[in-house]
Amino acid sequence: MRKKEKVMIIAGKESFMIRVLIEKLEEYGVLCEFVPSKIGTINDRWDEFAFYIYYLEKEEIVPTELKAFLFDRLEDDGKQILIIGEKTDITELQKENVPTMIYGMVARPIDYGNLAVTINFYFEQEKSGELKRNILLVDDDPSYGSLVRDWLMDSYNITVVTSGVRAIKYLGTHPKTDLILLDYEMPVTNGPQVLEMLREDVSTSQIPVIFLTGNDSKESVMAVVALKPEGYLLKSIQREELLNKLKVFFINH
Repeated sequence: MRKKEKVMIIAGKESFMIRVLIEKLEEYGVLCEFVPSKIGTINDRWDEFAFYIYYLEKEEIVPTELKAFLFDRLEDDGKQILIIGEKTDITELQKENVPTMIYGMVARPIDYGNLAVTINFYFEQEKSGELKRNILLVDDDPSYGSLVRDWLMDSYNITVVTSGVRAIKYLGTHPKTDLILLDYEMPVTNGPQVLEMLREDVSTSQIPVIFLTGNDSKESVMAVVALKPEGYLLKSIQREELLNKLKVFFINH
């Protein structure tokens, strides 16, 4: 395992069980280190680690501020965390609106072998790009498509097609698309027609669609909104704003 694939074990204190956890994981080749559950300490050492485990003590309630900090950092870096705890505590946590940044939950007693396999599988998924969201951009302008792809490729798996027909064909073999960015005005098959076809097909009806439009007139915007997509963006949007909009979208969905 490369050094960058180090695991941060977050807990209130370095108890005997934490030391056992670290020892057992390292026997399976997983490099890890204890870090106390203090926001400042975690933040200072965050970039040393590639994966994170929160070890819940029995009946522990994670402070709201710490939880918000962890999920913000995980979202910003496109990473995930694994929770270890008692079955009852995990059940309570699952009743909350648990973000997608949680990779999994492991109940005690811990099967250390399976835990090591899970962590290594995470690293394999991360290296292959499987943990990134999959976005399909549909736009007949190749230059604009290339620009947006360059903007998003570090944070997302981004595919660009230049027509509605090609979009439908692509989705037939890539059903795990998380979002479609759809040009409103295209020749032959325009954005509204593509959306209608997507909504009529059971395999694509639940894929969220955000329209891209180059026309910011009131009439044009109202026409876009009337089709009830998950949102719309003006093509004049800049890189950082687009990344922020997508980040908020995926958090809310």
